[in-house]
Amino acid sequence: MTARGKLRTLDELATLRAHWAGEGKKVVWTNGCFDLLHVGHIRSFQEAKSLGDILIVGINSDQSVRALKGDLRPVVCEEDRAETVAALEAVDYVTIFGDSDPVRAISILRPDIHCKGADYADGRKPVPEKEIVTGYGGEIRFLPIHQGRSTSGLIERIAAAACTM
Repeated sequence: MTARGKLRTLDELATLRAHWAGEGKKVVWTNGCFDLLHVGHIRSFQEAKSLGDILIVGINSDQSVRALKGDLRPVVCEEDRAETVAALEAVDYVTIFGDSDPVRAISILRPDIHCKGADYADGRKPVPEKEIVTGYGGEIRFLPIHQGRSTSGLIERIAAAACTM
C-alpha cells in the first residue's frame, strides 16, 4: 500500500476497526505532532508495532500543534507530516485529529493498546485518555524515550547553526 493509501479518516478507521476485531487482530494506537521526523520517532513506531497487528498513528492537526507548541509550530504542515509517517514500514494507518488530546479519537477507535512515551509513566505527566482506555478494557503501554532525539532539540540546533552563518 502507498503512503497516501494509509491516510484515513477516523470514520474510515472505525469501520476497519470493526473488521479487525472480527478477525481477532490487536490494534495499537500512538499519537503525536511528529513535526520533524527523527530516529526516536522511528524507534517508537517500531516498538509500538511490535505490540500488535495493526499500528494506527494519530497526527495532531496544524491547529492543535500551534495550541500545544506555540505559533511557530508546526514546521511541517499536517498533510506532509501524515504522509511522511505513513511511508514508514511499521505504520499501517495514519489519521489527523484536531483535538489537543486523543481522547475523542481513542473513544471512536478503541485500540487494544495505547502507546505513550515513558515520560508519561508513573504520573509524571497527565494522561487524559487513561480513563477512556481503561474503561473499555484497553491497555496503556509506555515506550522508552530516546535521549537526545527530539524535534525541539533539532529545531534548536538548526537555529543555532543559522545564527553562526
